[in-house]
Parts: sequence; C-alpha cells; structure tokens
Amino acid sequence: MKIKGLVLTALLAAATVITGCGGQEGGSDKAATTGGNKIVVGLDDEFPPMGFRDDKNEITGFDVELAKEAAKRLGREVEFKAIDWSSKEAELKSKRIDILWNGLDITPERQENMLFSDPYMDNRQIVFVRHTETPSTIVGEADLAGMTIGTQSASTAEGYFNENESLKNSLKELKTYGDFTSAFMDLENGRIDAVVGDEIVGRYYISKHPDKIDALDVVVGPVSQFGIAFRKDDTALRDEVQKVFDEMVKDGSAKKISEQWFDKDLVKGKE
Repeated sequence: MKIKGLVLTALLAAATVITGCGGQEGGSDKAATTGGNKIVVGLDDEFPPMGFRDDKNEITGFDVELAKEAAKRLGREVEFKAIDWSSKEAELKSKRIDILWNGLDITPERQENMLFSDPYMDNRQIVFVRHTETPSTIVGEADLAGMTIGTQSASTAEGYFNENESLKNSLKELKTYGDFTSAFMDLENGRIDAVVGDEIVGRYYISKHPDKIDALDVVVGPVSQFGIAFRKDDTALRDEVQKVFDEMVKDGSAKKISEQWFDKDLVKGKE
C-alpha cells in the first residue's frame, strides 16, 4: 500500500507539472511568446474583407484565413483578439497581442516601433466601372476628367484627390459616401461614372455581386504595401511566420485563399 501510495503521489505530481505547462491554453490573458502554444493576433473586427464578424458573430476574413493557415503549419493555437485599432502599437508593445495581421500599411513611422514581415500585398487605389461588353476608355487617372467619380469619405482616395487639386478640378464632380458599398450601388444604378477606392474592398464587393462591376487595372495615387507586424525585438516569431508564409505562397495555398475572397490572386511573396 505504501508503494502504491508513493506511485500515486508521483503521478499526481507529474500531472500537476503538465497542467501547469499547458495552463496558457485555458484562457490566460497573457499573450503567448515564441515557443508557447498560442499566438494572439490583434485586429480591427470591422474591416471587411480583411477581418470582420460574420452573421454568427464569429471573426472571419481574408487575413484571418491566412493567419489560421500559418498557425496550423507552425503547430500553434491562434486566438483573434479585437482591439482598439488606434491603440494597436500599445497593444503589441504591452504583449496583450503578439501580431498585427489586418491590412496594415508598412510605413517608415511604424517601422520605428514595430518589426514587419516582407510585404504580402499591395494596397492600391484603382478604378471601378459598371460592367459592359465594351472595353473602358479609362487607361489612366487623367481619363477621369469630366466624369462624376465616387469614393468613400475620409478614404485614401479622397485624400489623394484633395491633395491634387488639378486632378480634382478636372472632374465633373467628386461624390463621397459613408462607405464604399453605397458608392458601388450608385455606380450600378448609373448615378456616377466610376468609383475610385481600395482594390481589396472593391474586389470583395465584386465577388459578392458578379457581372455588375468591373475592376480596371488603373492605379490612382501612390501604392502602399501590407505587412504583418510584430514587437520590435520579436525576430524569432517574425522569422517563424515569414518562413511558413513563404511556403504558403510557394505551394499555392495563399493564392487559393486570395481567390476565394477576391476572385484573383493578390498575394505577393517569394515564389
């Protein structure tokens, strides 16, 4: 009996150690560090199609699917945490999250405080027109002259028009909307001639409304790039994620996810 008791005590002690090692999976608020089981991804959950809540209130989106596939390949659990996007750098620095993966532009200012992956997508402002059998005559931003153009209020596109008065003054009218969906609806109904806006948002809309709108390969304004952001000193996690993401590009998995969301491969990376 004494021997059995000692064995039982040893087993209980071992179970306690194992439970302690895996305690992070049980819902701890502390973000996982490299080598732990969980990667906590911070995102704006009102940014379709990159990250948003579906009709079941579950977080989904293009970047969410990319992150899930990367975590799967790393053998790590992933948690998606909605954050105040204006406080994203503080959330990352405080270790409440491990990664920002949510259509985040790489800028020199952000690179001073965060460590970025290689760019994985261009963030372009392009032209959208009603679907017709006749090819569009718009081949450059100068061809927008004399047209009524729609865009979202306070968007990158509106900012570009406001900064370029000659281009803005060449338009018949620049109409702004509370969201791009309203602009696209007016485009479908012939109330405006074209929409200038985020390629990712527009192509997502087109995927839900086929044969209504065409996306033209006409870029308006400068092109920025999306990257995955990490804490400045977390090179280990950045390198792990970068490695599996490169594999996703190489084997076509990233392309497949992009085509599911945009009907087009918009992902860039090392082939």
